[in-house]
Amino acid sequence: MTINKPQKIAAIAAEFGENKARYPIGTLLVLGFLAGAYIAFGFLLDIRVIASTPAEWGSFAGFLGAAVFPIGLILVLLAGGELATGNMMAVSLACIARRISAGEWLRNLTLVTLSNFVGALFVAYMFGHVVGLTADGPYLQKLVAMAGHKLDDGFLEAFVSGIGCNWLVALAVWLCYASDSMSGKILGIWFPTMAFVAIGFQHVVANMFLIPAAIFEGYYSWGDYFANFVPVWLGNLTGGAIFVGFAYWAAYLRGGAAAAQGLAESVKQVPEQGGPTTASAKMPSHM
Repeated sequence: MTINKPQKIAAIAAEFGENKARYPIGTLLVLGFLAGAYIAFGFLLDIRVIASTPAEWGSFAGFLGAAVFPIGLILVLLAGGELATGNMMAVSLACIARRISAGEWLRNLTLVTLSNFVGALFVAYMFGHVVGLTADGPYLQKLVAMAGHKLDDGFLEAFVSGIGCNWLVALAVWLCYASDSMSGKILGIWFPTMAFVAIGFQHVVANMFLIPAAIFEGYYSWGDYFANFVPVWLGNLTGGAIFVGFAYWAAYLRGGAAAAQGLAESVKQVPEQGGPTTASAKMPSHM
């Protein structure tokens, strides 16, 4: 199992970000829908696992939920998907490195956010409400309690929580790029993702499932949801674009020589999984 050095990861991330920004609209919408659904499946699994745990288990129950939630991001990165929070790091890094324009950056994040919302909403309604997986009993109680906890945060609290969340999620994506094996990628994704869920940080795409699922059962309102969406989206953007994307650009890619060397090495990799590419036939661009 090969582990890439941070300099090389930065170059790979910039390459992925450039590829992502130039996907056709149809590709972005399909992969964005899938990513939103995958994250929703992770949260649904979390609720189904912990809803009936004894109160005496305390925070250990939360750890169990956090331990299974990462299946969502694993599916996004290994099966293929376009996730707003991951793109807030990779596409922003490509923009900071001047590999894409600000217009391409905005187009990508807008389309991916919207399609993530549709995918998460689909899972919340079809599986949570129609199938009834979060519609009654302890599952509904846990759903409403978790959604209420997210909505209790004011604008500043939600914004700062969003920063912490996507600092960790973007690092999960970063560590995925560090390995060339499936097992290494899964380990890299799992630990930071588990950490943000166990801490209780706010993730804009996870909330696209959680809060609407509660709304479908008659709790809260769409006004409550969008009041939460804005600060969390902005906080996630700050965490991914500034604390990971900009920070590693400043450390490793600000000098053109380092970027060129990293990219020259990265294009030699042969990935384990396929996906549409626009810049290099040997690099999986869907991550």
